[in-house]
Amino acid sequence: MVIIRMTGGLGNQMFQYALYLKLKSMGREVKFDDFTEYALPGARPIQLWTFGLTYPVATQEELNKITDGFLDLPHKIRRKIFGRKSLEYQENSCNFDPQILEKDPAYLVGYFQSEKYFRDIESRVREAFVFQPVISEKLDKELQNRLEEYRREMEGEQSVSLHIRRGDYLENEEVFGESCTSAYYESAITQIKKRIITPVFYVFSNDEEWAEKWCEEQRLLHGCRFETVKGFPEEKGYLDMDLMSRCRYHIIANSSFSWWGAWLDNREDKVVVAPAKWFNNKTCYDIYTKGMIKISSEGIVE
Repeated sequence: MVIIRMTGGLGNQMFQYALYLKLKSMGREVKFDDFTEYALPGARPIQLWTFGLTYPVATQEELNKITDGFLDLPHKIRRKIFGRKSLEYQENSCNFDPQILEKDPAYLVGYFQSEKYFRDIESRVREAFVFQPVISEKLDKELQNRLEEYRREMEGEQSVSLHIRRGDYLENEEVFGESCTSAYYESAITQIKKRIITPVFYVFSNDEEWAEKWCEEQRLLHGCRFETVKGFPEEKGYLDMDLMSRCRYHIIANSSFSWWGAWLDNREDKVVVAPAKWFNNKTCYDIYTKGMIKISSEGIVE
């Protein structure tokens, strides 16, 4: 048996579920540990339900067995004498780790942020990640109308999703800073304008007030429409991802969330612009998909 530890927000959950599909396609018995992290205070919600997905969950006994985590006295004494015999395996970097696909039995811990884990079963992943009608059925009438209006506009225009992550990214600059700089976004916008005549930039951000002021500046600077996507609370972020996926072009942040927003757009002629530096403290090269335009924090196309 392989147990995958679920961790993080929706984008990370999707990478972990995609790995689950890959391992299942290889004939493995796979379950999730979706309680170790999500029982903690402040944990993000599990949101795979937005795709109508279910999955097998490991029992506490199965988890203890695979990690040698039993807390009774005999097991404690044995570990004290012989050491712990855990089958936990953590991905060795932010890049594709082929051992992830070889470990069995195993307790897999990581984010698995690379299409390389599931590229050969892409169609199955796309079939899984289809937003279900329930995401709008749970909204009040005003939000339903807002969502439908955004969908119509984005699908009828030369729409560009542009993701600016603030909040927790500003608080953790040693990891996330220096990637999506002003120079990055200016260059990314220029790259899009070179390719289409009448782009409409839809700005997704967890700081709407800041984003609206930024859009005003960009309208004056670039002479294009910049619209802040408004009205959807952060706990309903899946609505933003749904809207991102309906745009025709994409400027993503160093975020698994907008990575998936762009990936779910299945158009062959789509354009995706991404920051060349994903994290400050590690080098990530397998996060990028074929054809992505990578731009440095200085605004240079690489």
